Amino acid sequence: MTRETKMAAPGAEARAAMHELLAAFESFKDANDKRLDEIESKRAADPLLEEKVGRIDTALNEAQGKLDRLAREASRPTLGGASEEKSAGREAWSGFLRTGEAARLVEGKALSVGTAGDGGHVAPPETEALIERLVREVSPIRQIATVKQTSAHTFRKPVSLGGTTSGWVAETANRPQTDTSTLDLLEFPAAELYAMPAATPAILDDAMVDMERWLAEEVRDVFAEAEGTAFVSGSGTNQPKGFLSYTKTADASAAWEEIGYLATGVDGDFPASDPTDALIDLIYAPRAGYRANGRFVMSKATVSAVRKFKDADGNYIWQPSAAAGQSASLLGYPVTESEAMPAIGSDSFSIAFGDFERGYLIVDRQGVQVLRDPYSAKPYVLFYTTRRVGGGVQDFNAIKLLKFGVS
Repeated sequence: MTRETKMAAPGAEARAAMHELLAAFESFKDANDKRLDEIESKRAADPLLEEKVGRIDTALNEAQGKLDRLAREASRPTLGGASEEKSAGREAWSGFLRTGEAARLVEGKALSVGTAGDGGHVAPPETEALIERLVREVSPIRQIATVKQTSAHTFRKPVSLGGTTSGWVAETANRPQTDTSTLDLLEFPAAELYAMPAATPAILDDAMVDMERWLAEEVRDVFAEAEGTAFVSGSGTNQPKGFLSYTKTADASAAWEEIGYLATGVDGDFPASDPTDALIDLIYAPRAGYRANGRFVMSKATVSAVRKFKDADGNYIWQPSAAAGQSASLLGYPVTESEAMPAIGSDSFSIAFGDFERGYLIVDRQGVQVLRDPYSAKPYVLFYTTRRVGGGVQDFNAIKLLKFGVS
């Protein structure tokens, strides 16, 4: 069977997308400079000029999205190169998806594909890896957090809260026993995430359709949207616990298992004078070791707000990505856009900053299960697809929040 493959994005197309992004940013700066001049001289901007800035801002977001899409497509490897054993298993799996024939899944070279106790079948490792890779491409927090695989229902991680001492001694001097560290045990249970794509008879009968990729692409957006929201604001009950769901405390008095925050001093907004100072304070809230790999996380609407700010020298603090596959930057730090982050509002926590690789842990339990259902929605065939995902904060010192409130 001929398999679909993804080709790298043409260099000319990527260059054109980058040119489009840079041109849009230059137009944005020009229009926004005029808007700021009017506000300074007339205390208000022309509504038509405000509308123009908004249109260019939308064009900027679209250009950045196009560049990101081209970068993802260029980085996708081909699906070829599988060994004979893997190919046999995948052919058996494709046959099951098309016809429901499960006999070959437990024969010979396809023994790596198991049968779930409550019906359905566990997808081969290649299909699971393909789903995980496609989900990662569109799941913003998964791209920046630490991801671990586990075979257990709950991943447990001991962490040190300090207490261990050290000291300097001479080469032949006695080494006094040091204090033992204080440990805490963090638990990350894996919760079930499901999707149920439907296939038409035409798809199942078309030998040119790669069923393995079809299934992965059908569940990609559903999985990515659900887990993306959970990683930010999930309750921790039958889903990952988002970093906004932990107790939030003013940073100066935040304890372990609490997320520290700084307040803008204005309810639902940045300070009218020097709004950039609030972002600078947020950058310096984590200790220096966390700032080296620090980044901002916010929604697209919040990006549009901070994009208009300038520093003390009159330079825009937001800059577009310098190349395909790179993030836009804010005050020199990369920006990750997550639509799960709340919009700016009264007492909202709309911006996060820190080292998310050290701060947030995502746990994937091995095994993607697929139950083929040709009966519930005739003539369509439903594929009830499940995977288990957990997540939570693993280092509470690594992530800080900006609260749009008085205190």
